[in-house]
Amino acid sequence: MDKRFVIVAGVLMYLITAYFSFDFFAGRPGGTTSSIIGGKDNLDVQKADADIDFEGPLTEGCPINGEKLTKEHKARWEKRRPLGIMIENHVEARNQSGLSRSDVVYELVAEGGITRFLAIYHCKDARLVGPVRSARVYFIAMLQGYGEFPLYAHVGGANTPGPADALGLINKLGWGTYNDLNQFAIPFPTFYRDYERLPGVATEHTMYTTTSKLWQFAADKRELTNEDDDGKEWDKDFEPWKFQDGKANKGTTTTIAYDFWKGKSSHSVVWKYDPTTNGYLRSHGDQKAHSDKNTNKQLSSKNVIVMFVKESPANDGYEGGSHLLYGVTGKGEALVFHNGEAIDATWRKPDEEDQVRFYDDSGDEIELVRGHVWVSAIPIGNNVDY
Repeated sequence: MDKRFVIVAGVLMYLITAYFSFDFFAGRPGGTTSSIIGGKDNLDVQKADADIDFEGPLTEGCPINGEKLTKEHKARWEKRRPLGIMIENHVEARNQSGLSRSDVVYELVAEGGITRFLAIYHCKDARLVGPVRSARVYFIAMLQGYGEFPLYAHVGGANTPGPADALGLINKLGWGTYNDLNQFAIPFPTFYRDYERLPGVATEHTMYTTTSKLWQFAADKRELTNEDDDGKEWDKDFEPWKFQDGKANKGTTTTIAYDFWKGKSSHSVVWKYDPTTNGYLRSHGDQKAHSDKNTNKQLSSKNVIVMFVKESPANDGYEGGSHLLYGVTGKGEALVFHNGEAIDATWRKPDEEDQVRFYDDSGDEIELVRGHVWVSAIPIGNNVDY
């Protein structure tokens, strides 16, 4: 028998087997439900991956956002590196899971006025995170500010040749099959589809993961913990933001509202200041409360930051319409909201590897309030009402 025929036949059998295995494990309609969150097998997984919090004095400052947590939290985060997860914001993806457990969120338009989130996790665990979606070059640039080889979880990415080629950039940076956690290269159950969590939506809105599985996969398969495979710690050259404890009722700005694209009201954002927590509650799409599906509680943040950035088309011939580019390196104007006050600011990110920082009119770096940080980057010229 022709050896080439045997090889081709073997490959075809593998692909067919993989396809049906994926259908089984992903819990596709008509298949078993034991592999999706609603099924029996994953009930045990769900318990094991519960949002982990500890009782005790809040004495340890998270290096990412300054939040004070327990020594037990610190013992966990000291053994791992920052993890960025791409979470979509299509109306069919709402409400998302796990955003409330992140340390920082970066929000920019992915395409067609539809925003997407890069959620940064390091100091806390999230039981479920998703729906997970594809990579974009400007999110990669924001993630590059988090030390040596931060983990990047996503499902594929823009790959049309040109300036918006996210998968090409990942390989160029040396991230591919190392700190890059592309679902296409990682087997079940680190990523899995859950058709019951958001019933009746398209398949692309059903990919989920957990922080514990991603950190464990990186440790077991990529030798990436707090150190890389050469023993270098991720934060060797990382410089955290500056932080303050915060003080409620310091200012009088109670409502913040902005659009990403004109006429895209489903992605308009409104934040309401809550003086009892000294934080901001998020609503979107005609002022509907934006909640975390894991908790059914409205999302909140101690700091709301708006960066004004240049938006331009990539002109890469992408058949679905040109990919977008956002100028998130360099410098520009910004607004920083915390303590109930609004601060006219500038943002600076000299190079991709630098963390974006925010400065007041005197040129001093602004001390962010300890706790969650939400950064929305909107096109230059857009208005922010407050």
